[in-house]
This record gives sequence, structure tokens and C-alpha cells, in this order.
Amino acid sequence: MTDLPSNVRWQLWIVAFGFFMQSLDTTIVNTALPSMAASLRESPLHMHMVIVSYVLTVAVMLPASGWLADRVGVRNIFFTAIVLFTLGSLFCAQADTLNGLVMARVLQGVGGAMMVPVGRLTVMKIVPREQYMAAMTFVTLPGQVGPLLGPALGGILVEYASWHWIFLINLPVGIVGAIATLCLMPNYKMQTRRFDMSGFLLLAAGMATLTLALDGQKGLGISTLSLAALVAVGVIAILWYIRHARGNPRALFSLDLFRTATFRLGLTGSFAGRIGSGMLPFMTPVFLQIGLGFSPFHAGLMMIPMVLGSMGMKRIVVQVVNRFGYRRVLVASTLGLALVSLLFVSVALLGWYYILPLVLFLQGCINSMRFSSMNTLTLKDLPDELASSGNSLLSMIMQLSMSIGVTIAGLLLGLYGQHHLGADSPVAHQVFLYTYLSMALIIALPALIFARVPNDNSKNVVISRRRRRE
Repeated sequence: MTDLPSNVRWQLWIVAFGFFMQSLDTTIVNTALPSMAASLRESPLHMHMVIVSYVLTVAVMLPASGWLADRVGVRNIFFTAIVLFTLGSLFCAQADTLNGLVMARVLQGVGGAMMVPVGRLTVMKIVPREQYMAAMTFVTLPGQVGPLLGPALGGILVEYASWHWIFLINLPVGIVGAIATLCLMPNYKMQTRRFDMSGFLLLAAGMATLTLALDGQKGLGISTLSLAALVAVGVIAILWYIRHARGNPRALFSLDLFRTATFRLGLTGSFAGRIGSGMLPFMTPVFLQIGLGFSPFHAGLMMIPMVLGSMGMKRIVVQVVNRFGYRRVLVASTLGLALVSLLFVSVALLGWYYILPLVLFLQGCINSMRFSSMNTLTLKDLPDELASSGNSLLSMIMQLSMSIGVTIAGLLLGLYGQHHLGADSPVAHQVFLYTYLSMALIIALPALIFARVPNDNSKNVVISRRRRRE
């Protein structure tokens, strides 16, 4: 066990709060959409643009985040991200038209796109690599709590205050975070090449079209033909970028990244693994409410054990990886998550509701261990000159794979249910059972990738909770 200087600990807290702000915002808005529609005198069918505009902006800006951090400095970019996100929140709260709200969400998205990847890059700069896993486990926990807390907090604010407060709560956190960033965070820079504008445009087009196809089709009424065209354009843009990057020293993401075996396997495993993990936050509340007839409030309470499981696991995940190694931990946690998903639906359909909190607690533990291990494995062996681009590429993969997971979960429900689900009925139970069986298979498949991770004899250092007295 080792200790960190107090200034580094404060820097980790700043990054953690940035993660929390960004992850909370992605879910808290969903609860308030009906209230926003009534207040702005718009049809609820048009309100999905509030979500899509943010997600699209994040997708377009992500490829540039690493280059900007290297060129301008991690402190300056992280400070700018917090300021833009906070200003966007203020403008959202003041918006009196849907167009004004969408424009404010775009500003928020620019800040959100830089906040998480640059925050992760900051951690790589301020702690030694052997402490990276422990540090990232600490700063990403608020990011895991945010999506679970968002729906409940959004419901409370909308019911007892107004929808404006889901944005106004970001202001004090953003102001404190911006001041702390300027005062406490070092401004690491690296020598950069000229910005690869052609590569950026290709990646931005690919990310935007794929994200629109995955996230926009739920609320924008996109036809099947248009959806297929968007996916085709996105895939072609990404393949064109790969051709553009081959042998190009100015490429935004150098293909040299894939010469590092742990990055190559970690990135592939993260993409496949997060597709499965992305299904669970979407499916769990849907199953509890439609499949079992729980109230939204009761379903929200059932998410608390998952948060507690994530928080508990972060204390020991470094020791677990040191004891068993990345390969065994990732394979076991991937298969374990699939089994726990089946256990969850089985226990629920048997009516053993009193066991559900324990199962969800276990799911939170396994998910936390899996995410921490995947993130660290992907980035830990990258040389410093490739760290920024590798980190940004991981963020892009995370963005796409989680969206794909939600889309596949929705398709499975539609396939088995054919859009005829009665709450807490035998037909609904059968539909959800088949859906969860399919999900468990998808969740388990990345174990084949993680089984190829080489043995790792290096040890991650545990960070102590507080400074020792001297």
C-alpha cells in the first residue's frame, strides 16, 4: 500500500466530480422530458432532440479531445470543459424554446466530450502507471453512481421544484470544480503534430452517423431505409479513416496503437464487453416495471444495491487483480456477469423478490471489477506519446458500444415481444426470459477475447485512504 501527496488526491477528486457531472446529466434529463415539453409548449414527440443533440455533439467532439489536451494542456482543456458544461447547464435552465434548449445542450455536449477522456488522461499524467488502476477505480466510481442516481433525482426535482433544477444543480459543482482545476491541477502538455483535419472529419462523420442511427432512431421516427443508410455511411467513414491512417504520421489515431498487445486486446474486449453491459441499465428498470409491475419509485430503489456493490468492490479490485491477474479476472467477471443476469431474471420470475437486492449487489460488484480491469488493461502499457490518442479512442469505443447495447436490447424486446407486453403477465415473463437468455450469451462472448490476454506479472499499487502521520 502506498500514499499520494495531498495535491494529487485533490486532483483526483476534481476528475471524479467531472465524471459525476457528465454521467449524471446523461440520465437525469430523461425523467424531465414530459415536463419540459409542457413548459415549452412542444409535443413530447419532439423532445428527443434534447437527448440526441447532446449525444451527437459528444460523438463528434470526442476524436479531437486527446490532440487538444496534448496541444493546450490537460488543465486548460479540463477547465474549459467544466466551464462550457456549466455555461451550457445555465443556458438550458434559461431556455424558453425548444431550439434554445437544443443549442444549450450542444454547448453542454462540447464540454462533456472533453471532460471524461481528458479527466482519464489527467490521471495517467499525475500518478505512476503502477498506481493507475487504483486511481481510476477511485475517480470512475462517481461516474457509475451518476446513471443510477439520475432518474430518481430527476423525478424528485421535477415533482417538488421544476425541470430547470436538473440543470441548475450543475452550477455550484461546476464553479467549484473550475476554480479547483485552475488552482490545483498541473498543465501537462506534449509536442503535437499538425491537426489531422481530414481524419477528424472522417471520424466525426462516422461517429455522428452511427450515433444518430443508434440513439436517434428511438425518438426521431427514422425509417428503416434511412437507418440502414446512416449505418452504411458511418461504417464507410470509419473504414476510410483506417485507410487514411495507414502509414500516415499525422493521423489523429496512429495505427501504431495496435502494436501494443494489451491495448489491442483491451480495446476489442471493451467494445464487445460494453455492448453486453450497456444492455443491463436499460433492461433492469424496464423488466422491473413492465415484467414485474413495480412502480417507478420502487424500481429506482432497487438500483441502490448495485451502487453499494460498485462502491464496495472498488476497495479490493486492485488486490483481486494483483492476486489473479488481468486474464483470470476479466474472464471470470465476464462469465460471472452473464450468470448473475440469468440469476436475476430467474429469481424475479420465481417471485423471490427478497433475494433481488442481493443479486443486484453482486451484479454491481462484478460490473465494477470488470470495468476497472478493462479500462486499466487497455491503457496501462501505452507509451506516453500515444497515451492521449489511445485514451480518446477508448472513449469513442465506449460511446458507441454502450449505444449499441441499448439498441440491441430494444431489438430483442421487440423481436420476442412483438410490441405486445402486458405488465406482470405470463406473456411478458416469457418475453423477458428469452431476452435475458439472449443477453447472457452476448455478455459472455467477450470472455473469448479476454482469454487471449497475456499473463501479467506487474503489480498495481494500492492507494491508501488517507495520508499517514509522520
